[in-house]
Amino acid sequence: MSVGDEERLRPATAADAGAIRSLIFRVGINPRGLDWRRFLVAVDPGGRLVGCGQVKPHADGSRELASIAVRPKERGRGLASRIIRRLMSEAGPPLWLMCRSDLAGFYRRVGFVSIDDPQRMPRYFRRVYRLATAAARLLPGDNLMAMMLWDEGDPLSEGKRASDQR
Repeated sequence: MSVGDEERLRPATAADAGAIRSLIFRVGINPRGLDWRRFLVAVDPGGRLVGCGQVKPHADGSRELASIAVRPKERGRGLASRIIRRLMSEAGPPLWLMCRSDLAGFYRRVGFVSIDDPQRMPRYFRRVYRLATAAARLLPGDNLMAMMLWDEGDPLSEGKRASDQR
């Protein structure tokens, strides 16, 4: 895609399901819980899926910003941030996410904060956090996971509330 071409963000359709799954596998993130009906996709002018993301509900009532993926050749132009901000705007707070600790800075720039106290986490995230922490102690290398939250005290949510009151 040439510089200046604009990706279009739209809700996914059933026809996007295979491309979503393919992109998720290609970038190596968790392929569980991929339901095309929850996805926002970015498509190039030719209609090819170049990015995606979803807000995934959990049984404990928490919601997760998940499956954020952009084709490697399309990275570095703000597409992931556009997808995330649109999902945040549509879903509203609170939203949780889990990511590799080296990606925490990226998510901080869009309004998420790290939560290190399992007691502040919903049941689903508390369980995953404890499993990930135990695994990190057993596995070599930097296998740390960050749990993050976008909540009411956030500048983006403040702006959303102000616009809701107009």
